[in-house]
Amino acid sequence: MKNPPENVGPYTIDAEIGQGAMGVVYRARDNRLNRTVALKSLHEQVAADADLLARFTREAQALAALNHPNIAGIHGLEAAGDHHYLVLEYVAGETLAQRLTRGPLDLGSVLDVCTQIAAGLEAAHEAGIIHRDLKPDNLMITADGTVKMLDFGLAR
Repeated sequence: MKNPPENVGPYTIDAEIGQGAMGVVYRARDNRLNRTVALKSLHEQVAADADLLARFTREAQALAALNHPNIAGIHGLEAAGDHHYLVLEYVAGETLAQRLTRGPLDLGSVLDVCTQIAAGLEAAHEAGIIHRDLKPDNLMITADGTVKMLDFGLAR
């Protein structure tokens, strides 16, 4: 993929924060609302595939239908030239995978994390959405202990 533009509409890209099969995620600044967001950019070869672009759009629609404290929210869908982006809630913290590198969680923490994951999944399933890529790398734990599910890229 070519380097992304420095600005995408009202968003200024700060740093790359993740990569996946479908694209790259950047931390960016929303200059209109003065907040930090995550921009999920589709790889150009993915954006050129009508079926994959439709799946990306379905991800945006699926996320827009959800409003739950354990699911990272969506702020919008943007395009700039050949670049297509989801504008997502930026979640500061560490992934469950990162946390587990320091050792196992105690029983109370396991129960808390699992309860929050179950609550988010219940909300998604009630909306007819299946995550399809739930793994420790897609679970962010914030400083206050809130678990947020990320990357519904395979949502159906």
